[in-house]
Amino acid sequence: MIESNKAAKKNEDLVNKAIKSREVIIINEDGSRKGPLNKFEALKSAEENGLDMVQVGQQGNNIAIVKFLDYGKYKYEQKRKQRENKKHQNKTENREIRLTVAIGEHDLETKAKKAREFLLNGDRIKVSLKFRGREIAYQEFGLKTLDRFFDKVKDIAKIEKEAKLNMRFLDMYIVPNKKTGGKKDAKDEN
Repeated sequence: MIESNKAAKKNEDLVNKAIKSREVIIINEDGSRKGPLNKFEALKSAEENGLDMVQVGQQGNNIAIVKFLDYGKYKYEQKRKQRENKKHQNKTENREIRLTVAIGEHDLETKAKKAREFLLNGDRIKVSLKFRGREIAYQEFGLKTLDRFFDKVKDIAKIEKEAKLNMRFLDMYIVPNKKTGGKKDAKDEN
């Protein structure tokens, strides 16, 4: 709990009386510097202009670098930029498709069809082939099944990680091709 409070305090801006330094250097809108001045004189000057004094840096131990600005408007602009950046992020989900060594051809087709949907949405797929009982002694059959599965989606996918044995599962990761798969390309085709 204490660590999260420290992190929250680090992210907060020092404004007006919260600035600990006795002297400040003011950076004007045109980039020119004024100071060092007494913190209270600078605060009075900011209040006369209807603005807040916000610390943007530190010079040495006892001189703060500040700007005069409308703090409410400044915070609003920051939140708006964060929302805008969040809109433009690509969210990739991890999906999983499970197979068995003795899967039928029709079932393999159905799983491949579902994998195509995931790949066209830009998702990453973990293809897990489960070995039951003594099937684990015949891993080459599992590799052949994974190859048959990948052949059905290889026109829109590529292998990110080759098949690897993990306990009783043979896991392989596939991702959409940049040319044919992915959310952006699927929207462009429509």
